[in-house]
Amino acid sequence: MIVKDKHLTTIWYDDSSDKVKIIDQRLLPHEIKFVELNTLPDVCFAIQEMQVRGAPLIGITAAYGMYIAARENSDTNYLKDASIKLKNTRPTAVNLSWAIDYIFSKIKNLNNDNLLNTILNLANQMRLDDIECCEAIGENGLKLIKKLYEKKQSTINILTHCNAGWLATVDWGTALSPIYKAKRNDIPLHVWVDETRPRNQGFNLTSWELINENIPNTLIVDNVGGHLMQHSKVDLCITGTDRTSSNGDVCNKIGTYLKALAANDNKIPFYVAAPISSIDFEISNGVINIPIEERSPDEVSYIEGKDEFNNISKVKIIPENAKCINYAFDVTPAKYITKLITEKGIVEPNKDSINRLK
Repeated sequence: MIVKDKHLTTIWYDDSSDKVKIIDQRLLPHEIKFVELNTLPDVCFAIQEMQVRGAPLIGITAAYGMYIAARENSDTNYLKDASIKLKNTRPTAVNLSWAIDYIFSKIKNLNNDNLLNTILNLANQMRLDDIECCEAIGENGLKLIKKLYEKKQSTINILTHCNAGWLATVDWGTALSPIYKAKRNDIPLHVWVDETRPRNQGFNLTSWELINENIPNTLIVDNVGGHLMQHSKVDLCITGTDRTSSNGDVCNKIGTYLKALAANDNKIPFYVAAPISSIDFEISNGVINIPIEERSPDEVSYIEGKDEFNNISKVKIIPENAKCINYAFDVTPAKYITKLITEKGIVEPNKDSINRLK
């Protein structure tokens, strides 16, 4: 996608220096900083501390993490230990374990002479595959937006939650990819952007992405969505997913469930852009079985932004001795999902439809 007339991706391998590089997303939208991942601890830190975030991007970063680990030590036991460390960085996004398990499935019979280049080639290919996957999701989601526009013949108002744009993937994004495609097809759009407390990926990342793509958008606090739906100011909702169970339950950023309930009550389509790599075919009940990450209470008790001197600063916003809890995700039951938008097409959120994607 485009930032200040320059095409950027979130992660890439620089073969001239043998370096894996990322955008440090903690600093956005105030600063664009490129960071090198040189060691396995660098990669674990990047995932855990959300220099990279979004299920697809976490998976690709983990793939490169396996390359960096193999560069340090190609012994099988070391790589297994590295994979455990990577998998433990964040528990909810299934792409993390999916990427690591895929690499292990491809190298299990290789000798050390071929191991390093094989893992690097796999990571590079997974990166390219992710770009193609997200663009295909965009094309499939475009059909839904186009059909609605043909009926409405006026601006399509879309509500999204958290950030599922190119910053959550390598490029294009998941939930925002259909929006980018609609923009390129001259469909008039307006996007309602939830702030997405506590880390505020909505107003820090999604709005920033849309502004760079010249797509009209309005930031709202998380509790405004239901009001907008009641007053016919939302035509459809699109979110991403960090893990989708085989029965169609969707785990996404905390607050997604409440948006789905409001959409259902107001008969507004609620779509989820779901790469097949984010589907956990082993889990049949997402509400019960998907692990929900609990992050530091500091993300709730502090907020970060630019002060009056144009410096980025962190401010405590709660009373002394107040207790916080910080669940990062919730699960939306399949009955509240209208359709899943995958790279292979638009499918029903049920076991039969999802199993056909294998």
